[in-house]
Amino acid sequence: MSIRSHAVRLLAAGLLAVCLAACGEAPAEPLKLGLLTYISEGSPQNAQDRQRAFELAVAHLNEAGGVYGRPVETAVGDTALDPDTAVMEARRLIEDEGVHALVGPSTSANSLAVVERVAGPARIPVVSPSATSPRLTDAADDDFFFRAALSDVAQGPVLARVARDQGLDNVGAIYRNDAWGQGLVQSFQDAWDGAITAVAVEPGQSEFAGALRQSAAAGAQALILMVYSTETEVILREALQRGIYDQFVFSDSVKSPDLVRTIGGAALGGMYGVAPAAPPASESAARWEAGYVDAYGAPPAGTYVREVYDATIALALAAEAAGSTDGSAIRDQLRAVGGGPGEVVYAGPEGIARALEVLGAGEAVDYDGASGTLDWDENGDLRRGYIGVWRYTTDERIEDVDVVLFER
Repeated sequence: MSIRSHAVRLLAAGLLAVCLAACGEAPAEPLKLGLLTYISEGSPQNAQDRQRAFELAVAHLNEAGGVYGRPVETAVGDTALDPDTAVMEARRLIEDEGVHALVGPSTSANSLAVVERVAGPARIPVVSPSATSPRLTDAADDDFFFRAALSDVAQGPVLARVARDQGLDNVGAIYRNDAWGQGLVQSFQDAWDGAITAVAVEPGQSEFAGALRQSAAAGAQALILMVYSTETEVILREALQRGIYDQFVFSDSVKSPDLVRTIGGAALGGMYGVAPAAPPASESAARWEAGYVDAYGAPPAGTYVREVYDATIALALAAEAAGSTDGSAIRDQLRAVGGGPGEVVYAGPEGIARALEVLGAGEAVDYDGASGTLDWDENGDLRRGYIGVWRYTTDERIEDVDVVLFER
């Protein structure tokens, strides 16, 4: 977009806002979006990339004139990896910062606490980019919780298929004893027809020798890891140094360039994992990545980054469609802007500008996100999407090898 056309668009948006305010039709305040994500704990790469995706989405919205003809405002809360901290930060963003909607939290345990204890009662819409536990389908959220990532009812079967494809029929599993780990290991077990010894580890646990020995006691050929990347690094070192395992299969939380560089390609090369994936040959994903590279110089290395962008855009488009900062009004437009019917619009600056233009004219849009469709069901779960299969290489890269369609 040229500087001249950008200036014209901003001027038109400003005049529209003045007109709407004079007619009593515009909200009295600009839209304010909050980002709830881990910053002080968890993967630094994910934290950086997800914050950048949030900032990029808001930049694209504001370059197009903003929502209600005003720039979108933001606030950020650091949840760490603790549900109580997430609840405290959610309250701060809602009560002190005055946000109208939330992007996040990043983890399932934090999301469950926030939507049931804070956002649902406050009637604030929440779209998580990465909370995948099946338990969230039935959360007591009064229909204020949505997610831009597939439930682990999709990931578990693909993880089981990857393990079978490696010739495995007896595995150990170490999973995080929280809403995410419990849901994922159950989804895996439901799809797995071999032997499995699954061992839970507690959040904050730092020593894993006992869990490793227990998981391997029945003759496991490989270890399935369903913990966060910082925990995985410790587990891998202990498993390799003690000679308990030399073969691993990874869940989405462990797709990390830092991890393979730290442990080494000689140890992890050829090991497979799963993670969310964009649709094959996605125009929206290509446009988004071009915008991300233009802003930051390289594609993101973390996971669930496109989903952060899509969650932010969906909330903003829903607010524009509602013509209101009221949480219930925004919530009630999310399914319409995410699943249509309406003009199909894409991620990236041109697509977001077109979406706001169409909505501003009173017409409908169907946002085809950078991460895929946002066609939400009655529980705020995605009806379809893709799980990717990837592997670490001996030269310490991550290679994407396949995508698997999930569709209800």
